[in-house]
Amino acid sequence: MKRIAIFTSGGDAPGMNACIRAVVRGAMYHKVEVFGIRRGYSGMIEGDIHPMTSRDVSNIIQRGGTILKSARSRRFTTPEGRQQAYENLKALGIEGLVAIGGNGTFTGADIFFNEFKIPTVGAPGTIDNDLYGTDFTIGYDTAVNTALDAIDKIRDTADSHDRIFFIEVMGRDSGYIAIQSGIGGGAEFVVVPENASEPVSAVIKTLKQGFVKKKSSSIVVVAEGEKEGRATEIAEKIKKTIDVEVDIRVTTLGHVQRGGAPTAQDRILASRLGLGALEGLLRGQKNVMVGIINNRLTYTPFIECITKDKPISDDLLRMVHILS
Repeated sequence: MKRIAIFTSGGDAPGMNACIRAVVRGAMYHKVEVFGIRRGYSGMIEGDIHPMTSRDVSNIIQRGGTILKSARSRRFTTPEGRQQAYENLKALGIEGLVAIGGNGTFTGADIFFNEFKIPTVGAPGTIDNDLYGTDFTIGYDTAVNTALDAIDKIRDTADSHDRIFFIEVMGRDSGYIAIQSGIGGGAEFVVVPENASEPVSAVIKTLKQGFVKKKSSSIVVVAEGEKEGRATEIAEKIKKTIDVEVDIRVTTLGHVQRGGAPTAQDRILASRLGLGALEGLLRGQKNVMVGIINNRLTYTPFIECITKDKPISDDLLRMVHILS
């Protein structure tokens, strides 16, 4: 394999640039030409594909976001769009792809491989940490630390005014950010999609126990994908149900969790995964995601990453209850 391309797709995540850098510098080391595809599958269809050199990735390891930009492409969901993407890659002699992204990115790559047999190795870039086949995804550690910093600040004002704060963090289908930032921030309760029990009644029970202990302020962390509703809805349900007069406020952290300089852990993880993706591709890996499990590099078929769940440990859910 003499010529490959790299792209980022879906939601951006801190550390994507470190991963891009590792792929490009690794390609230079192995004497392989590397192209960058801007704006993911959209750029692949539109031919926004350009050669990259070591200089193109200088001074980016510390930057958030992605220098290759990211976008979601409806055209790539059509056979005509994928055909055009293939023609553009073929015209440039590109023999393999490194895709940095999440569930949607790998779904597209799986379909693309089945149709055109261009080998693709994925690197897990998503703050949600919801991909089967790796212990951690690129951007997750930074997002948790961003959420934790906000929780620490909000706790100061909650304590000053004797308030209960409901803090909504990202996690459409996964409660990993919520559970880790909740434990790290000393939250009284964490509401996550993986918790099958009734969260509203459980939160009320925990808050009432706090009232008995004369606890004047509390923090409840809510994952945005919780089945009972988002933080505002859960807070309203509790306000109507609870028989004690309390001052309840809601803070939604939103996309602030996606930005910022990646932590040391995310920079190292992304570098390791980027080089692992490139070298796996050169060794003949295809239609797989590179990951790290128990500190060892692994390769998992896209179909497993897409379809298999990555549950939160029951020990973490139990820990929140005990330590609150």
